[in-house]
Amino acid sequence: MDRLEAMKMLLAVVDAGSISAGSRKLNAPLPSVSRKVAELEKYLGASLLVRTSRNLQLTDAGREYVDAARKIMADLDEAERRAAGEYQTPRGMLTVTMPIEFGARYVMPIVLDYMEKHPEVSLNLLSLDRTVNLVDEQVDVAIRLGDLEDSSLYAVRAGEFRLLTCASPAYLQRRGVPEHPSNLAEHDGILFNKRTFFWTFNVDGRPLEALPRNRLEVNTAANCVVAAVGGAGIARLFDYQVPDELASGALMPVLKDFDGAPLPIHIVYSRQGPLTLKVRSFIDWALPRLRSACGRGEAAQA
Repeated sequence: MDRLEAMKMLLAVVDAGSISAGSRKLNAPLPSVSRKVAELEKYLGASLLVRTSRNLQLTDAGREYVDAARKIMADLDEAERRAAGEYQTPRGMLTVTMPIEFGARYVMPIVLDYMEKHPEVSLNLLSLDRTVNLVDEQVDVAIRLGDLEDSSLYAVRAGEFRLLTCASPAYLQRRGVPEHPSNLAEHDGILFNKRTFFWTFNVDGRPLEALPRNRLEVNTAANCVVAAVGGAGIARLFDYQVPDELASGALMPVLKDFDGAPLPIHIVYSRQGPLTLKVRSFIDWALPRLRSACGRGEAAQA
């Protein structure tokens, strides 16, 4: 039995949550994956998984074995990277995750220029509006918006963004400019997926919730922008979503004194041993360019 192959299959099954999902992740036949896991259990003389009709769980022996298998596979990957020369020149596959809209607008141009500069590095880009576990999902670098949770990851602040309240000049001329969040009750609003927590304001150091009348509800930021520019009402958007509209005057900020502090943008990475040159080179490339686009930040540890 090829124990390394069996370990890979077991880890894929555990990470995916089921044997069938693991087989799809590996692009391998379901019977083959199931057989390899069973052979591994027979070889070890221990049950690693508890299978139910809805999911699977690790036994105590399974948890210990999976932890050890992860370390073995990480050490093997490290040895292969060293042998392949990843510590001498940037090369190999680099996996980067980023928020969908922010990534398309700000990160993609940086990535394309990086690829031209580093022809031996290939990029796997994951555009996701969720927090990715870098270790479990084998991601090298993440671009994250907002405050970071405490973790063992490293982070470098690459800029900042703001949540702002805005409307078109035509709407404000027609309905007037609100001077205080409490005035929003007299205005029409464009709500984004009923995410009312976006309408929390800072008034004298205290949070104040206020909402305009719900005249229009949308489920994408792009539609929210179009509706606001079209004069449908007041919207709350991140400034990185409307830079052109703000610059051209198609949208005007209101209630600026109540919109709160800016939020950070970070480049996040895991550091288990020395950084490969592909990771270091990408961070060194992306950091000054993000700072230029989004405002300068300072180094930090997550």
